[in-house]
Amino acid sequence: MGKPIYKTAQDLEKMRASADLLGRTHAEVAKRVMPGITTLELDKIAFEFIKDNGAVPSFLGLYGCPSSLLTSVNDQVVHGLPNNRPLKNGDIVSIDCGVLLNGFHADSAYTYEIGEVSLEVKNLLKATKEALYLGIEKLVYGNRIGDISNAIQKHSEGKGYSVVRELVGHGVGRSLHEGPEVPNFGKPKKGDKIRNGLVIAIEPMINMGSKAVVQASDGWTIMTRDGKPSAHFEHTVAVVDGKPEVLTTFKYIEQAIKIFHS
Repeated sequence: MGKPIYKTAQDLEKMRASADLLGRTHAEVAKRVMPGITTLELDKIAFEFIKDNGAVPSFLGLYGCPSSLLTSVNDQVVHGLPNNRPLKNGDIVSIDCGVLLNGFHADSAYTYEIGEVSLEVKNLLKATKEALYLGIEKLVYGNRIGDISNAIQKHSEGKGYSVVRELVGHGVGRSLHEGPEVPNFGKPKKGDKIRNGLVIAIEPMINMGSKAVVQASDGWTIMTRDGKPSAHFEHTVAVVDGKPEVLTTFKYIEQAIKIFHS
């Protein structure tokens, strides 16, 4: 991925617009995330909403990706391809999406509960989202990437979960994937120093069981080796005036869940 590419104030203004559209795209999808819907139907909703708003889906065509969303169900960690299998009560689905607007990408993911899920699974989702925000807290001027990684690992493993090693967060900007890599595990005070203008995607991928993963025969989907559930939450975050500014938002998603699923 190479070295970080630091963003100007003008770049960040464009990225805020891209990130806001991404949040609204997730909300359009969130309205329909319920038992009986297929992930292909959700993908179509996202594609049309992004296009209708004058933007481009970041994932579609990237490395040959056939979809606008990556939809990972239950024991699928990330990179699940949308398909015709209806979601059912008790499932979880991680929906990862990216948007390219005004020359800049934004990237975020959210793991949804389908109907009534077990308390054990709810706790996994809660801990993974907490780990994301604990990682974000470490994105301050003078810290290093390892401080983010360590905060995520410490919280997740402290709750009895395991951290996927093969997949990491990354810089975001004119390219969806830029430097630096942002692992979800590691030692504090290691890695690139955090400076103003850095924009990264922080994305804990946390397993209920073992950290071991395997790739499906489709060449995309990453699954837990033991078949236990995995959760994934992601924000695009910038360093502004020495502190983290979360560019993407879950606010629209959580409003949609409250209105359409409560």
